[in-house]
Amino acid sequence: MADLQRMMDLPVLLIYDIDPSWTAEEQEQANRSCQRLGHAMRRQGHSVRFLPVSDPDLHSILAAYDPRDVIVFNWCEGLPGIDRSEAWVAETLERLRFTYTGASSEVLKRSYDKPQVKRMLRSQGVPTPKWKVLRSPAESDWNCFPAIVKPACEHCSIGIDSGAVVCDPGQLQRRVTYVLDTFQQPAIVEDFVDGREFHVPVWGNSQVEVLPPVEFDFSALDNLGDRLCSYDAKFVPDSTAYRKIKSWAPARLSPDELSRLAAASKAAYQTLDCRDYGRIDVRLRDGVFYVLDVNPNADISFDASLALAAEKAGYCYGALGSRVLEFALERHPLKVSAPPVAG
Repeated sequence: MADLQRMMDLPVLLIYDIDPSWTAEEQEQANRSCQRLGHAMRRQGHSVRFLPVSDPDLHSILAAYDPRDVIVFNWCEGLPGIDRSEAWVAETLERLRFTYTGASSEVLKRSYDKPQVKRMLRSQGVPTPKWKVLRSPAESDWNCFPAIVKPACEHCSIGIDSGAVVCDPGQLQRRVTYVLDTFQQPAIVEDFVDGREFHVPVWGNSQVEVLPPVEFDFSALDNLGDRLCSYDAKFVPDSTAYRKIKSWAPARLSPDELSRLAAASKAAYQTLDCRDYGRIDVRLRDGVFYVLDVNPNADISFDASLALAAEKAGYCYGALGSRVLEFALERHPLKVSAPPVAG
């Protein structure tokens, strides 16, 4: 018990990115979000130190701390000025031997590779929409419409807007050209599942728990291309999609549907080797739950799906943060080197 208390008393370094290129409003919003979580965890009894990362040299930012004496709550989505550098953050923490929350660098790298994710899901029998990688708009053998076209190696709905949904070969060719030119990477086209969408938070490691799923209701949107969680729908409060897409927490599902959704989500989480927490994006069509995406280190903001689901499961915001810390503490040297408890 004393060892457990000692571990729970470890100072928490809450690291998060603040890019100097952001507007003052964007920087302030990021600060507020992270401080909200940190203060909530303080109310749970944790000693939390805020460590904004505004410089790519994360090594220097952490130099004052001994990895044996702290635990890192990793809310750093990248290094300032370096695109797709979320995995670099984890790599640095691993190299410096810090114990940190969330996915490993290997899993974060993998999560950006949508074709690899889909291959892994298919290999384990997890339903995912039909898909194909396109490296040229001239490739013309795709005949499943409507379809959605995305950059093959992005996250956070980057490159997804109403124009991403295509209904014929001409639209497909134009959208593939747009993705190739704009993002300088292959496009991935997949069957557009025009059905109910669920964000399913999952947490745990040796024992995995599926939290109450959140459903997104597109019924107020008539245009097919608007019935998706686009970048605007997630991050632009003035957009039509942001205002009109409603969420239900928990999702309105029968016990059988909930059981099948949980099984698919848990299988996807474990297939990708997610750690501590994550979110699985799923759509339902004709009785099948299709996994669209796997999100390790999912958004942990107070109004995001994970926090909403945790609240429905009985966890306040601070308790959510504390629970994630507990998962990570299982990997801390204090835990790993602790003598077994006598029976």
